[in-house]
Amino acid sequence: MLTDRQLVDLVLGGDLHAFGTIVGITESLVAQIVFKLIPNEEDRRDVAQDIYVKVYQHLENFRFQAKLSTWIAQIAYNTCLNRLQKKQLPVYHPPEREAGESGEETPEDRWRATDETDRLLLQKELKELLQAEIGKLPPIYQTLIGLYHQEELTYHEIARITGLPEGTVKSYLFRARRQLKDTMLYIYKKEKL
Repeated sequence: MLTDRQLVDLVLGGDLHAFGTIVGITESLVAQIVFKLIPNEEDRRDVAQDIYVKVYQHLENFRFQAKLSTWIAQIAYNTCLNRLQKKQLPVYHPPEREAGESGEETPEDRWRATDETDRLLLQKELKELLQAEIGKLPPIYQTLIGLYHQEELTYHEIARITGLPEGTVKSYLFRARRQLKDTMLYIYKKEKL
């Protein structure tokens, strides 16, 4: 596998196949951002194209101060925000809360099934319910959850991408998880009644 520097050098040298490799490596990350922030499917395609056009046009400005994927994710995030502003759609940023918010217990920790089949069915149902509830969160929460839990980026990388302070990223993630936990527990208890 080629390094970021090698890929960039190849693209700057005119190798379009290398740019295709960059797109392939980063498309999941870009999709996470675009699908969480841009509500309209048609706009999503346009935004994704805009993102990679910008990446290609500005690749010579990449200074290797972060990973290439982080730099591209930052372009994706800013392009999405610009599109939302252009269409005058709100970007939800929840208010700050007090410090000291930390780790969470997942709803799955509370559910223990003895039979393997029941356990697997419960996991599938829980995953589907969790995905549905994530989709109801504010776009910034959805984006952060996707970047952290699905793309496995660090707080530092997410902060670079979003331009949010690292502490705010942690706080928003904590609140998103807490909101999901509360919702899941409410739904679970309601179904048990």
